[in-house]
Amino acid sequence: MKPRTVGITGLSAYVPERVVTNQDMERFTQTPGEWILRRTGVVERHICTEEQATSDLAVPAAQMALTDAGVKPEEVDFILTATMTPDRLWPSTASTIQGRLGAVNAGACDLNAACSGFVYALAVGTQMVRVGLYNRVLVIGADVISKFLDLSHPNAYLFGDGAGAVLLEPVSNAEEGIIDFALCSDGNRGDILQLPAGGSRLPTSHRTLEEGLHIPLMEGYDFEFASTAVMDSIKKVLAKTAYTLDDVGLVIPHQANGRLFRPVAKWLGIPVEKFFISIGRYGNTVAASVPISLYEAARQGRLKKGDLVVLTAFGAGLTWAGAVLRWTYEKRGS
Repeated sequence: MKPRTVGITGLSAYVPERVVTNQDMERFTQTPGEWILRRTGVVERHICTEEQATSDLAVPAAQMALTDAGVKPEEVDFILTATMTPDRLWPSTASTIQGRLGAVNAGACDLNAACSGFVYALAVGTQMVRVGLYNRVLVIGADVISKFLDLSHPNAYLFGDGAGAVLLEPVSNAEEGIIDFALCSDGNRGDILQLPAGGSRLPTSHRTLEEGLHIPLMEGYDFEFASTAVMDSIKKVLAKTAYTLDDVGLVIPHQANGRLFRPVAKWLGIPVEKFFISIGRYGNTVAASVPISLYEAARQGRLKKGDLVVLTAFGAGLTWAGAVLRWTYEKRGS
């Protein structure tokens, strides 16, 4: 079977109603709101309630993406959920989403590549459709990282909760659709970004709770890795195509820190305006970061049919990833 052209035919995003501003964060972190803005570019973030879990954000995002594509839940063939904050260790959050959506004919599984997770899941979903295994694959990036944060820790002000979803389907062969991916990792540096306890290596115990080992550690996670990962993923994925940075209309990066994009743009030799920046409104939403930004860029008219778009993300693992696609999306649903 000839490989099929794959495109995004539906997309959406969903964030909790509760908005936490930098001024609100001052009460938790004792850090001035203006300092947070200068250091991160974050103005506000959406934080879930105590009752909300990852699937509670992912389900409405998925429902709206399907409506956007004009596709019924029972027509979905597979659901991939990128998350590092699952509802439970098992069953998978994707299975929970599948049940709540009523996607009775769909298989489902989770994928954990931390903040790179959505791009990784997009690569897997694209190949499923490209080779003809499935016709409709729903790819979701969702995290409720606030559940794992110590709000008194200075890094807490960076993060927010959210979910984004896209539907992948075959598109006309006259279009390029999703073109290629570069998926990278360095497990030798995995300890610098981790959640130490709660897994089989260090199960939950009184000791792990008392020692705060269920709070993310960011030891040595620095600007150098972030900037290098962005540049490396962009260069690697474009090198697999016939395109250069001059051909790219918009870069959708993982929203880790607003200070990252200007120096990276300078090093790459492109205008910073080519980077779509949404961190001010949402903060770092982990695996939801890229699909939320993709949705926002489309909603704001920053993406036009035929544009060449690059996605780039990086995070724990260490992982980093890039994708290049020709924008084929046209709103079809109600």
